[in-house]
Amino acid sequence: MAEYEWQRIARAIEEEIRSGRIPPGGALASITRLAGIHGVADRTVRRALQDLRERGLIETLPHKGPFVVEQPPVDDPGDDEPDD
Repeated sequence: MAEYEWQRIARAIEEEIRSGRIPPGGALASITRLAGIHGVADRTVRRALQDLRERGLIETLPHKGPFVVEQPPVDDPGDDEPDD
């Protein structure tokens, strides 16, 4: 199945967060800057950030922009499997 652009961007930002390149409490680039970096429209970046917010990886502070949460949730690839 093809990946939407916003999913690709969300995955790239998540990798930066999980690898520590953007540390807890660290600011993400502005929406305009992220759009330029990824070659997409602002609305595409907004959708990617919405996904990251919904998954608890970032928070957006009014008049300041998106930041990595202090304790990002642990990535659990087996989360879809039933518990034994």
